[in-house]
Amino acid sequence: MRLRVLILFSLLLLGPGSVLAQQKPPDPIGDSLFPPEMVMQHQNALGLTEDQKNFLKAEMRKVQLQFTELSWQLQDETEIMASLVKQDRVDEQQVLAQLDKLLNLEREIKRLHFSLIIRIKNRLTPEQQAQLMVLKNKNKEK
Repeated sequence: MRLRVLILFSLLLLGPGSVLAQQKPPDPIGDSLFPPEMVMQHQNALGLTEDQKNFLKAEMRKVQLQFTELSWQLQDETEIMASLVKQDRVDEQQVLAQLDKLLNLEREIKRLHFSLIIRIKNRLTPEQQAQLMVLKNKNKEK
């Protein structure tokens, strides 16, 4: 009897949680933007103009160069952080200062990416954006 009660109790606790874990929460910001890969993947269906394609290529090249540089810096600063926290006695102020450097680099990377997707959206016509929304919603249903 106890075993049945424990199993039932476990199912009640785990059941709703597992259903919630499967559902993605809505993303009010990301739902209105389009990843560059998605725009490139559907460029023909969207009817991108040569000007739009050239803009997309140029912006992605520019961002890729900046991203690569920031990634190298992030790796360097991460290695410094690792060496600081490996010590027997950790200097809290030094580690927190290093953390600020890491967080600033991560912020720059995210800002760079966000800026790119905004510039891409602004280059798309309202019709192209609507078409991408339809494609995006189809992918969510899968």
